[in-house]
Amino acid sequence: MESEPSLTSYITRLPKVELHLHLEGAAQPETLLELSQAKPALRQKAEEWITARRANNFHYRSFPDFLEAFKLVSLLIETPRDYALLTTRLIEWLAAQNVRYAEIIFAAGVVIWKKQSVDRIFHAISDATEMASSRTGVRVNWIFDAIRHFGVDHAREVLHSAARHRSGGVVGFSIGGDEIRGPAKLFADVFREARDLGLHGVAHAGETCGPQSIRDAVELLGAERIGHGLTALQDANVAALLRERQTPLEVCPSSNVCTGLITRWEDHPLPKFLDAGLTVTLNSDDPAMFGTSLQDEFVQAARSFALHRETFADLCRNAIQASFLSAEEKRELQLELVEFQRSKKTPHPNSPPPLPSPRGEGKGEKG
Repeated sequence: MESEPSLTSYITRLPKVELHLHLEGAAQPETLLELSQAKPALRQKAEEWITARRANNFHYRSFPDFLEAFKLVSLLIETPRDYALLTTRLIEWLAAQNVRYAEIIFAAGVVIWKKQSVDRIFHAISDATEMASSRTGVRVNWIFDAIRHFGVDHAREVLHSAARHRSGGVVGFSIGGDEIRGPAKLFADVFREARDLGLHGVAHAGETCGPQSIRDAVELLGAERIGHGLTALQDANVAALLRERQTPLEVCPSSNVCTGLITRWEDHPLPKFLDAGLTVTLNSDDPAMFGTSLQDEFVQAARSFALHRETFADLCRNAIQASFLSAEEKRELQLELVEFQRSKKTPHPNSPPPLPSPRGEGKGEKG
């Protein structure tokens, strides 16, 4: 296996794409404290939350326990200005990891639950995105997320909010939350309406439920990507369905460990997904709530599974192709990845020096 420092250096410079990243779950402790400076009562809650998470090493007793923690963080983020600051800090953080493009999940369903204005908050998010993206070079689009266990009417309200903001970079609609209390079959009409409105459909599935939940998301909802898909290999027919339709899995290993769905990183089926020919992307989910980042997910995958650097390039290539960018935008990112790989190729000690490129390609390191 390649030495860890060498592989870590490669991962650091690798132009990355993230497709499963929750805005609220990316609120770093420093950002939460920054948000609560003018709110003494909330500052105490933020400090208590941060202390508790660090004491537990970012692990949760169960998935419902994690959902309660996510709710608390969401309550700490109150105003459009708060959401704008969170967006700015997140895009800066992505830039520091050399993430070139991200599709960020906005918990519009939580905003509705808090009885706040989705429109006012997302206008602030959109403005912050434009400014931060122009400054950092990180491209961002948005996916509006509904809380599936709040029911169909709630999901449809989130969908209509998403449709109103397509011009602000909203490309998709998703359902998250409790799979058991909000089974996929309830939302078939909502996903059909999403397609009619020109929005892509994504679903968390097979995270806390068995493979039937994945099948339902693909066959009943027409989900274009599956969030987590942890149980996909428990049913060979479901794995075949994902393979035949080339439905990408948004894999988030640290998330699954921290919520207690698997015991150790080494138990995650990521390498088995790859061996089974499934389309896999690697993501951080709620990185601040799990003490991770996309960079850390790549490095930990290298440590846990002894993956080769070409596998990490393939994961990035999968993410580009699975994104909801235009064909031309995908080509641009794929070209950047190819240029990076060319620049990082190490010649054999006995190989002659490479010929100079007539167009100056391969000179130096990109990223």
